[in-house]
Amino acid sequence: MATELRKKFENYMTLQRFSTNTRRSYLTSVKGLAAYYKKSPDLLTKDQIKKYFQYLIEERKLAWASCNSRFTGISCFYKNVLKWDELNFYCPPRPRIKQLPTIISEEEVKRLFSAINNLKHRVVLKTLYSAGLRVSEVICLKPEHIESDSSRMMIRVEQGKGRKDRYTVLSQHLLLELKNYWQKYRPPGPWLFPGKKKYHICTETVSSIFRNAKKKPA
Repeated sequence: MATELRKKFENYMTLQRFSTNTRRSYLTSVKGLAAYYKKSPDLLTKDQIKKYFQYLIEERKLAWASCNSRFTGISCFYKNVLKWDELNFYCPPRPRIKQLPTIISEEEVKRLFSAINNLKHRVVLKTLYSAGLRVSEVICLKPEHIESDSSRMMIRVEQGKGRKDRYTVLSQHLLLELKNYWQKYRPPGPWLFPGKKKYHICTETVSSIFRNAKKKPA
């Protein structure tokens, strides 16, 4: 994507107060489309964009959620940056599959945590579990979001799902875990769980931590 188009798209998303994760996802979606055709996105036709989605669905066999995420980002770009009035491509409706969520027992949760030797990784998952957070919420936590005053004991979530702020519970046990983690790591920068290049840990890393912990023998 040309620098000028990228800047316009970034400015639009910033003014609309899109979350950091959404901005990154939308940019990645448009870059993927441009890379597929090896052309700037403003040089593509609607039929080419439609064929790209057919490729994602039929050849890449991406899950509905992945296709929908890319569709949303690409649509946002063409409607609001290139000012296209109509789009003749679409993301297929989500398949209706009724499936009960998998619920793990308390013993399984304990085994999962005990399988993680890295303190930072263990505290990330414990924060997810104890506070009932989404992965996208836990990675964006900052130290000031932990309201540990005895009269509060809350975790503030900023710009969660639907770009809404909310509060969730902070247990005494989790607070002790967070204090232990903080004393050992003293993470630099604004993030409670930093990743590489002065940014927060990414969703893929958290998912990998969980998958690897599940694979370890009891």
